[in-house]
Amino acid sequence: MLASAASAENLNATLERSAPALAQYQTEVIENNLWQRQGLSLRDRSLVSVSALIAAGKTQLQMMEFTRALDNGLTPVELSGIITHLAFYAGLNNAVAAAQIADLVYQEKGVDVSTLPDRDVELLPLDEKFEAAREQSVQTHYAPTSQGVADLTREPLFREVWLRPDLTPRDRSLVTVVSLVANGQSEQVPFHLNRALDNGLEQGEASEALTQMAFYVNWPNVYSAMPIFQKVFDSRK
Repeated sequence: MLASAASAENLNATLERSAPALAQYQTEVIENNLWQRQGLSLRDRSLVSVSALIAAGKTQLQMMEFTRALDNGLTPVELSGIITHLAFYAGLNNAVAAAQIADLVYQEKGVDVSTLPDRDVELLPLDEKFEAAREQSVQTHYAPTSQGVADLTREPLFREVWLRPDLTPRDRSLVTVVSLVANGQSEQVPFHLNRALDNGLEQGEASEALTQMAFYVNWPNVYSAMPIFQKVFDSRK
């Protein structure tokens, strides 16, 4: 079923038979409007879309959107990095399911998977000031409840996964924010949205990412996130 749904043409044919109104929205609103909007590059729209699908465990569209993402300029290294990152932020099961679909896409597109990085890579430099503040906050507010979670948040998450070079800090932050919105985890959004903006994401790009997420996450989660985004934007004026 996943293979047969890999192309937009196959998807539209299926929708025309089973949900013709949805087929029209898919073509006229999503493909001919959403994907043509200014504010995010096609590559970034794909990054948002695949991150949302992986984070929410929505596998049905992943093959089509992974293929589109590679065509839009997201590299196999970056897609692999997104999947690995979301194992921590959206759960191992969702990441494994996405990795299996990515494997099929890589086979279809002839990607040399031997070029994909494993765990042993040269990490990006650690921001010592940021990490010290983060660690102090975790030890104060969270370690008393679970020292194990606090320890694993330090390593491998923030001192290894966050420093992997397969994603830029800006993209890694955006992937994280998308995952949080996709799963309705609004409490964590301010920290990571602020970090995304510090890492180079523009406010307009964050705003347009919400527009993309409305379709690939869902409207209620996005509306719940919008006031939180606005508070972050206001706090940075």
